[in-house]
Amino acid sequence: MATKTVIAFDLYGTLLSTESIAHELAKVYDEDKASSLAALWRRYQLEYTWRINSMGEYKSFSEITRNALYHATAEHGLTLSEKDADALMKSYDSLHVFPEIPSALKLLEENSDSVEAYVFSNGTDEMIGNSIKTSPELGPHAGRFKSLITVHGLKCFKPDKRTYHHLVEQAGKQGKAGEVWVVSANPFDIVGSRSAGLKAAFIDRAGKGWIDRLDEKRSPSVVASGVDEAIKSILKN
Repeated sequence: MATKTVIAFDLYGTLLSTESIAHELAKVYDEDKASSLAALWRRYQLEYTWRINSMGEYKSFSEITRNALYHATAEHGLTLSEKDADALMKSYDSLHVFPEIPSALKLLEENSDSVEAYVFSNGTDEMIGNSIKTSPELGPHAGRFKSLITVHGLKCFKPDKRTYHHLVEQAGKQGKAGEVWVVSANPFDIVGSRSAGLKAAFIDRAGKGWIDRLDEKRSPSVVASGVDEAIKSILKN
């Protein structure tokens, strides 16, 4: 039997739009503040993971996400009640997918004999499980993913090399990192996976190309406008 192509999809910012939380933020704050709050929430969420990685410490992604929300609202000079924080955190488990994701899921279904798909995320098992289950677009296709791989047990976050080694191990590709693909819209995830020896497809929805300059030797193997196009390119490799 032919070896399947292993593709691991990042969840937040790649399959699920973190910007879509703006709709829920608008229920608590003014409509004109919702989009900037959503962007700032995401910024501090990621920044906190990088900072705590550098410190050699750990908090769960759920705790980091909640703390980042408080930071974002405080920076806007806003107050946040525990009740509203709880509601917004619950809404974070129901983010919307990007427009091309249904097409991408259809491609995975059509190529199930040749693709072994995973979700690979910083999120906790509970966060990822809830996000997949409650998503009207992802939920019915949860079976397309062999498993949901999280970094929670490692007590570190992407782009720590241990997270990518963990992915390779979980996919049964020990010693064959170059046979594992990571699909992500996050540049740090692309550079991190390339640093660990994996292949990577960068989702360039902004259409700016690969402009990250941390390490020019670790550019993506594929640059695509959407997840569906990335899958097509990977299958051609």
